Amino acid sequence: MSQQGFTTSEDHWITLRDGTRLATRIWMPDCAQDRPVPAVLEYLPYRKRGGTEARDESTYPVFAAAGIAGVRVDIRGSGESEGVIDGEYTPRELSDACEILEWIAAQPWSNGNVGMMGISWGGFNGLQVAALRPPQLKAVISIASTTDRYNDDIHYKNGTQLSAQASWAGTMLAYQSRSPDIAVAGESWREMWLDRLENEPFFMAEWLAHQRRDAYWQQGSVCENFADVTVPSLVIAGWADGYRNTPLKAIEGIGDTAKALIGPWVHKYPHFAWPRPRVDFHAEAIAWWKHWLEDGDTGAENLPQMRAYIIDGARPLLRREVDPGFWVAKQRWETPQNDLYGVSAGGALAPGEENEGTGLHFLRSPLDTGTASGDWFTTAPGPELAGDQRIDNGGSLCFKTDPLEEEAVYLGMPELVLDVRCSADWENLAARIIDVHPDGTETRVCYGVLNLAHRNGNAAPEAMPHDEPTRIRMQLDNMGYRFGPGHRIKIALSTSYWPLILPSPDAPGLTIDTGSLRLSMPLLGAHERITLPEPANPDPLPKYDMPSPAKSRREVVRDLIAGVTHYRLQEDTGAEVHPVHGLQMQEIRDEDWSISPDDPQSMRADIKWTTIQSRPGWETVTKITSTLSCTRDQWLVSARVSAFENGQPLFSKTYEKSIPRDFM
Repeated sequence: MSQQGFTTSEDHWITLRDGTRLATRIWMPDCAQDRPVPAVLEYLPYRKRGGTEARDESTYPVFAAAGIAGVRVDIRGSGESEGVIDGEYTPRELSDACEILEWIAAQPWSNGNVGMMGISWGGFNGLQVAALRPPQLKAVISIASTTDRYNDDIHYKNGTQLSAQASWAGTMLAYQSRSPDIAVAGESWREMWLDRLENEPFFMAEWLAHQRRDAYWQQGSVCENFADVTVPSLVIAGWADGYRNTPLKAIEGIGDTAKALIGPWVHKYPHFAWPRPRVDFHAEAIAWWKHWLEDGDTGAENLPQMRAYIIDGARPLLRREVDPGFWVAKQRWETPQNDLYGVSAGGALAPGEENEGTGLHFLRSPLDTGTASGDWFTTAPGPELAGDQRIDNGGSLCFKTDPLEEEAVYLGMPELVLDVRCSADWENLAARIIDVHPDGTETRVCYGVLNLAHRNGNAAPEAMPHDEPTRIRMQLDNMGYRFGPGHRIKIALSTSYWPLILPSPDAPGLTIDTGSLRLSMPLLGAHERITLPEPANPDPLPKYDMPSPAKSRREVVRDLIAGVTHYRLQEDTGAEVHPVHGLQMQEIRDEDWSISPDDPQSMRADIKWTTIQSRPGWETVTKITSTLSCTRDQWLVSARVSAFENGQPLFSKTYEKSIPRDFM
């Protein structure tokens, strides 16, 4: 399809050496008829047709109009690409990516220089492919990604199991069970679909088989050897997303060739993310690509190593449209100096090292403590974000400062040190840093969680010495925040943070020596205030026809008769029809997380997905159910996939597995 300055085509297939054909969409600059151009690859399992089109169509036409070809490829077994996916970030996936880079660089329109870009999965594999050093890859833009697959992804966090792992396993089972589009795949579409349905893995069983940070998680974790990543890497994240640690870890590990940008955002591209302010991502990216892929004089090499938005007194709202704050830059990132806090004899959080605390305190939080925690993986600025923290304080041990007389501004990763005693082999501990507003409203600034069996590392968990004082050191998530005068800084400790993390099998509680508590807060230090341009178009995503509207629902229900707390959500995308190729898509997700506040083995997750694809005379539907529950010694996982063609049953398959709990 011809447009001003470029053409768009889905008629491309990349054939790998093993014969597998990968479906490809290309935005080609008109100037490629006169001279070779650079290219940017985004390589995902999320379907270029009926998946990521809106965000693709908000960006790649802009790149193409600027003389940069966009190449969007579906991973094998996804969309209309042949084959079956074999997992997340596998050696085969990365090897396929290297072949794709070779193919792009060999095209007559290519100048031989290719960048990789993506958010989440595409941000992950961009850095991972960079670590393999294919010669065609010259630069990366990685958004909402990770350098450590075990600790900073959707699965585990310092030895605790994230509920997002089970949620995402259901999501991926639903995504990978969708049929190819008959209009692209042609007569082979049903055969391709049945092959996927029969052979696709249920990721949850594989992930639970690796509850320690073993070779499975080391593969693809670029932190294993940061020196392998030599190409310039622009690493972007949002404070409201679970991937907030990656930019800081990247610049500390990769060094000068990495640049960090952190805004207030959820898990979205910065030019249409919430909360505002947004950033003109297109201008940022084009300057990056023009310099590293065409040797243009754009100043990309001179960007500050760290640019971050400092949130200033944001409040927990039903919808956070805008976070107050300001942008800062540090030309070179250095380890911050710290403010040190402890617990005073009077029970307050107070500055200094000489606080003597208030003695021993036994803490066993109700297991439904944490319903204001929000989601680990956030895509909208509503209830997915952490709510007013007073909701969870009843099950927490809290200490706060007196009202601040002067501002306190921080950027970096706080650290908490304290002595605890545990009567069982392990327990979980969650720590929240909170901004207490003058009117009492509480905003969560950052948090950290730790399975105490993982206190000395995630590769070889160790049982806690029973009822003996044990020094615990926790690194909390990266933060950028200003506590204004009159505000208070609070730390809240709990042994449950459900449903964000799942409980230990016994939930024995902890005895905490409050006099030992030391909280190190990373000072912003020397910096310059900067202004980052916002996008000229405040609503850059294209609009498609919606025969039925999107709907969303989220609620916490406490059954006072049964003694069970439910956390429930429903997301319905509505039916959406693409105006050019006419494919209609709809996805409906229902999740019900439940727990009895005094029984850790009552934890259960029930997840359902329905996906619908249709054209006149053709409809495919998949229905997914997956369940996670537990005993004291086992994780119990099950799933069922049912597929329908034009209303008639076509396929069904059931997965069931019991997996031993491994210090988790």
